[in-house]
This record gives sequence, C-alpha cells and structure tokens, in this order.
Amino acid sequence: MIITRKKKPLKVRGITIAILAFIIFLLMLLAGYPELIERYYSEGIYPFICRLLHPALNLVPFSLGDVLYIAVIAYLIYALSRLLKLIFKRELRQAGVFLMGIVIGVQSGILIFYLFWGMNYFRPPAAELLNLRGSSYSTADLSAVTAILIDSANACRARVTPADLSQNNNAIYKTALKAIVKLSHSSPKFQTYSPHVKSSMLTPLLNCIGTSGYYNPFTSEAQMNYMMPVFDRPVTACHEMSHQMGFGTEDEANFAGFLAGIGSTDRLLRYSAYHLAVDEFMFALHFRDSLASKALRPRISLTVRNDFKAEREYWLSYQSKVSALSSIFYDKFLKANNQPQGLNTYNRMVLLVMALYKKSS
Repeated sequence: MIITRKKKPLKVRGITIAILAFIIFLLMLLAGYPELIERYYSEGIYPFICRLLHPALNLVPFSLGDVLYIAVIAYLIYALSRLLKLIFKRELRQAGVFLMGIVIGVQSGILIFYLFWGMNYFRPPAAELLNLRGSSYSTADLSAVTAILIDSANACRARVTPADLSQNNNAIYKTALKAIVKLSHSSPKFQTYSPHVKSSMLTPLLNCIGTSGYYNPFTSEAQMNYMMPVFDRPVTACHEMSHQMGFGTEDEANFAGFLAGIGSTDRLLRYSAYHLAVDEFMFALHFRDSLASKALRPRISLTVRNDFKAEREYWLSYQSKVSALSSIFYDKFLKANNQPQGLNTYNRMVLLVMALYKKSS
C-alpha cells in the first residue's frame, strides 16, 4: 500500500501532463484554420470572455494583471529553491513529483493564455478583415505618404498647447478610451466590450526593459507605462486597448491605435498618432532608401524633432542588458505566435497604412 501511495502522484500527474499536452496540440492544429478561429473564437468565445471580465475588472482601480505576474514570479523563485533543496537532499521522487506539478502549472498557463485571448493571433489578418489588401508599394509611394504624415504631425504638434502636455494620465486615458469607443462604432471588426486602460505598477521594470505598455491576456487588462514622454502615452493607450478588441499582432494593434488617434478631435492624441506613424514610416523608408529618408528629415519641424530626441533620450537612460535580453525573448515569443518577423512585426503597420491611403486616394 505504501508503494502504491508513492507512485499514485506520479501516475496522476503524468496523465494530467499528457492530457494538457494533447489539448494544447489540438489548439495548435486549429491555428491552421483562421476562418474557423474568426467565426467560433474571435467572434464567439472571445467576446463572451470580454463581456465577463472587462466590466468586473474595470471596477478594480489597480492592475490585477500586475499582481498576478508578481505572484507568479515570487512562486517560481520559491519553486526553484524548493526543487534544488529536494535534489540536494537526494529526495528525487519528491523532486520529480514537484517538478511535474510545475510542468502542469506551465501547461495550464499556456492553455489559459490561448483560450482567454491568444487564439486571436491566428485569426485572418487585419488586411483581409478590413479589405486593405495592398501587399506592396513603390519607394515613391512610400516617400509620398511619409511626407503627408510628416506634414500632419507638424500641423498637429503646432496646435498642441502647454496645457495639453501637462495633462495627467487619467485625462489621457479617458481621451484614448473615447477614441477607441468611437473607432469600435465604425466597423464590426473593431468591436470592443467595455475597454479600459490602467497604469502599471511595474512601470519601473517596463522602463528597464524598454516597454511602453503591455496587455495581460490572463486578466484581459491593458497596462500602461505611466512615466514615458507624455506625447507617447495617448496612442500607446489606444494600442493596448486595441488588443482588447482581439487584435493580437503588434502591427494590427498599432494600426488600430493610429486610426483611433487620427479619428479623435483631441489635439494631443492626434499628434501622438501621427508621431507614431512618422517614426514607423521614416524607419521603413530608411530601410528601403536611406537617401530618400535623409531628404525628408528637414521637412520634420524642429519641435517634432525635439520630441523624437526627448523620446530617444528617455529610453536610452534606461537601456540595459535586461532590455536586450527581454527584446530577444519577446522576439522569439512573437515568432512563435504567428508573427514570423518577430519585433519587425511592429513595422508592418506601414503596409496597412499604405493600403489605407491607396484605398482613399
């Protein structure tokens, strides 16, 4: 009987690991059928989750996602120390049972991630959903649209007042929320359910790893870095709430955030959106034709250039080896979730904006 009791935890946990692995395998098989994902998950299961979680968690004034991540990190530190202690004492059977428990916890986290939000990574691309199918553009077209965006950024920045720049985060979040709700009324594909954004308690850490915000798929909360330059915050808030719409990829969230921003009447938010677009387009143009990019730089107003300088200096002041390591990790994460270009996925926003300008011209 004693032997049976000792073996039972190993057997039960082994079966549990196998079952969870099989379920995750089935989900990954479904990832190859974007139309099914769109119909049954993105337009079915996910909205139900949003209607359930968003109104409830919006009542909590702080980020439960932050608390969850802190708790998980604390537990992992404890688990590692306990596992090493068991191994050191040569209690290998107990160590094996404990390690299998950790594996089950990781598998459960992966399963919750995909069921609560992550399957949105595998829905049809936004270009298809929004009928923006332009997949290529000439350097001349890219340069022309970049010039238009620069002029828009210059004009919007000239209208921004000192009062706009001194807004507190709550005011910025309310403006971004209003813009996202307005965008959600423009198309069913932008449908959102009680969106909200919160300042992250982990902002000092976000600064160190060079992150402007993050979306927590386990609690469906959009978190913000509340310390970064004020002109970056409005469009970042829109970006993070775009993830709540079900846009998984970063380029699509950037695009939705850009649309929300330019559709707003708020001076700071409109500038924030065009500021982001100029940054993305100048990077893309430099990559394709550095001389064309160089030729357009003088077109950017001195005030806008100073904002880019302030933004660059802000992030450089926090740059560290931790930031480099986190970038590598996040790059791998994006590639594993239907974003083969990794961190370069952010710059694919240019494709969507170019398609939008082609469609409207």
